[in-house]
Amino acid sequence: MNFSEKLQKLRKEKGMSQENLAEALDVSRQAISKWESGQSYPETEKLLTLSQMFGVTLDSLMKEGNILQTVGSSGNIEKTFVLHMRGNFEYKSERTFLGLPLVHVNIGWGLKKAKGVIAVGNISSGIISIGIASLGVISIGVVGAGIIGIGLLSLGLLLAIGSISVGTFSIGAIAVGIFTLGAVSIGMFSYGAASLASHVAIGDWARGHIAIGRIVNGVKTIEVQRVTNHDNVFAEVSREQVRTLLDSEFPQMWQWIKDFIAGFFRR
Repeated sequence: MNFSEKLQKLRKEKGMSQENLAEALDVSRQAISKWESGQSYPETEKLLTLSQMFGVTLDSLMKEGNILQTVGSSGNIEKTFVLHMRGNFEYKSERTFLGLPLVHVNIGWGLKKAKGVIAVGNISSGIISIGIASLGVISIGVVGAGIIGIGLLSLGLLLAIGSISVGTFSIGAIAVGIFTLGAVSIGMFSYGAASLASHVAIGDWARGHIAIGRIVNGVKTIEVQRVTNHDNVFAEVSREQVRTLLDSEFPQMWQWIKDFIAGFFRR
């Protein structure tokens, strides 16, 4: 086995693309392609970096024959750990689940993509995903989308939490969804400073079929003089009063939704 074949084999064993290796060595992808095709060879400095990165001896990397690992390395390598030359960092476990690395971390300058069960990267996707832009079952990022999304802008199939959030249960400065809580709250059932709902709106300003608040607009309304004080929320409104109104306007509504809405009122 010659150098080009060894380099290609070691790179693939690490789960690295030619682009990944090029970034780690601060060279072009074309340079890696030439090394792997035997058209050229890396400089001595790059050879030393390669031997350290892959955990093999320099002699065995360059000479014909089998690859010899350095002392302390193991044939059963559990992870890939690369510190890029330009301040970038990448870690990828070799253990997988459903075809994905258990952990993939890829952060630094540029569009660093991470994909794994747990993914951390500038752009990340996985079951648990953390990044500037993230997509996953549980997603945390500046822009987060998933079953549970948390971020500056969050989209959640079930739960969304963010400055601007959209989800079944949505919490944010601006919240849009079915059940929403926010400064500006828009949904079927909304609670917020300014609340707009198709069914029940609760807030300082509330507009909905049932509207409860200081300034209200709706088919059925409960107008209060004081929205909140330090110890009590909507002190003038009772749970029984709200339940009675819900029963009369939405008799087919699930009981747990009625209990949830009534739970905002303490007496």
